[in-house]
Amino acid sequence: MTTSTPRTSPWTRRRRDRPFRLPTGGFSLTEVLVAAGLSTFLLAGILSAFLLVGKAGFASSNYSEMEGQLRTALDLFGDEARKAADIRWHDERTITLAVVTATSARYLATYAYDPDPRSPTHGSFYRVLGDRDSTQPRRVLVRGVAPDFAFQRFKLETPTSSDNVARSDLETKQIQVTLRAARGGTQAPASTQSAISARYILRNKRVSN
Repeated sequence: MTTSTPRTSPWTRRRRDRPFRLPTGGFSLTEVLVAAGLSTFLLAGILSAFLLVGKAGFASSNYSEMEGQLRTALDLFGDEARKAADIRWHDERTITLAVVTATSARYLATYAYDPDPRSPTHGSFYRVLGDRDSTQPRRVLVRGVAPDFAFQRFKLETPTSSDNVARSDLETKQIQVTLRAARGGTQAPASTQSAISARYILRNKRVSN
């Protein structure tokens, strides 16, 4: 009778006899907490820098928009004021110019500030063809204008008088507009810009001192 004995590999025996050990290459709890804290500070710094850059860009955009609107508005107002042959003073926020064209024709153009909160043009400096009560569409020249908007009228300067403020349409020979545009929101500081026009002379208008 032949007896066989199963062959046992010495390598298999060594693997079975070796005790199981957990890997020792990970991070400790303290290291994880320190890394999390540093990541929080780093993320806060990145977000703060991002918000600062965003606010600066928003303010720059506001100033650029206001500058463009103010330049366009004053150029148009000054051009029609110089061509005006007559003026109608409604109040310090509304005037109507009788503008003379190259063919000696005339048309009315009203410039005004809209203080009505129910109006779609509220808080804007606008122009409309016709008189103050015209039903023509309004052209908004500057949006976000502060309530201290005001027109001023002056008569011809004379060497015998230092007071050249006009008190009637007949005396008015120069017109000036003062306005302050503002932009801003709850997340960014307000941007404001003041614009005081030169005294535009109504060249075609005859005056009575």
